[in-house]
Amino acid sequence: MFKARIEITLRPSILDPQGKAAHHALHELGAATVERVRIGKYVELWIQADTEDAARATAQRACEQLLANPVMEDFAITLEPVSAPAS
Repeated sequence: MFKARIEITLRPSILDPQGKAAHHALHELGAATVERVRIGKYVELWIQADTEDAARATAQRACEQLLANPVMEDFAITLEPVSAPAS
């Protein structure tokens, strides 16, 4: 079994209204040294697979078909072998 950690972020060319709002709020709270904020998504998948390549292919398909918007978002997958997750 593998645990896939997936970071999904807006492409650099896409405006990030959540990040802009958070940036403004941080400045209002006194964090004037924060120069930029981008907000994304973090997803964990536990994948039953015999090999890392098979787990990566499953995670890749999940991102391309459901988890990430291919027009606006990029994603990065990190895998690690794990035992079965606790329920």
